[in-house]
Amino acid sequence: MRRVSQGALALLLAAGLAGTGVSSAAAGADDIADRLKAIPGMTVTEKTSNLPGYRWFWLSYRQPVDHRKPKGQWFEQRIMLQHKAAERPMVLYTSGYNTPERMFTAEPTALVDGNQISVEYRYFTPSRPEPADWKKDTIWQAATDEHRLIGALKRIYKAKWISTGASKGGMTAVYHKRFYPRDVDGSVVYVAPNDVDNNDDRAYDRFFRTVGTDAKCRAHVKGLAREFLERRPAMLQRFQKAIEKDGLTFSILLTPDRAFENSVMDYEWAFWQYSLQSDCASLPALDASDDDIYATLDAVSGLSFYSDQGLSPYIPYYYQAGTQLGWPSPKFVHLRPLLRYESSYQPRTYVPRDIPMRFDRGTAMRDIDRWVRSQGSRLMFLYGGNDPWGAEPFRLGRGTRDSSVYVVPGLNHSGRLIGVLPAAQKEKAVADLLRWADVEPAMRTMTTAPAADDPLRLQRPPL
Repeated sequence: MRRVSQGALALLLAAGLAGTGVSSAAAGADDIADRLKAIPGMTVTEKTSNLPGYRWFWLSYRQPVDHRKPKGQWFEQRIMLQHKAAERPMVLYTSGYNTPERMFTAEPTALVDGNQISVEYRYFTPSRPEPADWKKDTIWQAATDEHRLIGALKRIYKAKWISTGASKGGMTAVYHKRFYPRDVDGSVVYVAPNDVDNNDDRAYDRFFRTVGTDAKCRAHVKGLAREFLERRPAMLQRFQKAIEKDGLTFSILLTPDRAFENSVMDYEWAFWQYSLQSDCASLPALDASDDDIYATLDAVSGLSFYSDQGLSPYIPYYYQAGTQLGWPSPKFVHLRPLLRYESSYQPRTYVPRDIPMRFDRGTAMRDIDRWVRSQGSRLMFLYGGNDPWGAEPFRLGRGTRDSSVYVVPGLNHSGRLIGVLPAAQKEKAVADLLRWADVEPAMRTMTTAPAADDPLRLQRPPL
């Protein structure tokens, strides 16, 4: 790639950090759909695109349940492809959860003006083997899913590859690069926690003592959490009405009372994860009516999430948290002695008891952290300064190369942070990404289709 001039880069930044859509609606003689269908194990369905310049495909790719035994059981992994042109870079969006079921433009995709695939994580429905051997829901197996898929698609997409993801999707991007560092040419990792020592969660308690710049806001959020417990009978009465209306059940958490209390323990975390400090002004007073108090608990924590219907889609996440990833365990000193089920705030609680779980004592996460610090390269980590998940972030080491960490003050768990970096940091981040993708900024005003809602916002595990 030729050296990017400061003037060209400035034009790119002023244009809104976006790529341009070149129409590819007309299928050529060597049609992309036919090329995709020619990949062994791949099924292809084209849908009507709502993003100008892109064709929209749903792919299903046959994967081994155990990559160490490829002749054994297989499953179909779901992938969404947004195709622009085979010669453009490819952005691998690792959701870490289900694949979003609508088109969206990830921030790196817009910046490099590229294609995008969104890969559904193994064991999330429908990308789940039946019967499910849960021992194969591991970070290495998932990384190898992506490795096989990339190998198949590189027959078509031969330009540079960039991986990206947010939260668990960001973790997934790091894990994939650790095991297969040559698969992609750079990784843009948003709001990814790095729980190296699962037994030491003091960082979260420090976070909640100091988050933001307004001590009154911090105190008010904590006060509301305690108020929910003080008004437990009134809160449960309203919750019961919602349970009956929506037909919610509680075989996983056992009782609505346990579900209610877990939502309370999640309230402070969820507020800072998805809200801004300025949203404190819209929270009810501590002496507000029962209806208003219940409404803010439901709006921020989402009480129905703690039902079977809310938790079931996230069982693969909780299984991994309780076996490899680790989980946050903040101290709820301000809620004692009103808590009845404080020990239930852990992944084992959210996984049905007929699925065995055993934590690996942090072996996997220590390996990942050691690799990032000693061998990681072309890694860009971005965090929101007010996001609790950033309390235990990835950090670079002496052996890390061509990598960076950015923290945006006051921001939350957002998956689109490059565009809101301070000017100098934004310029460097964009230049690094374009260099990794071998993309020359165009000397003109650029446009792109508007991004859909951040898919990260839909992923809402409480731990």
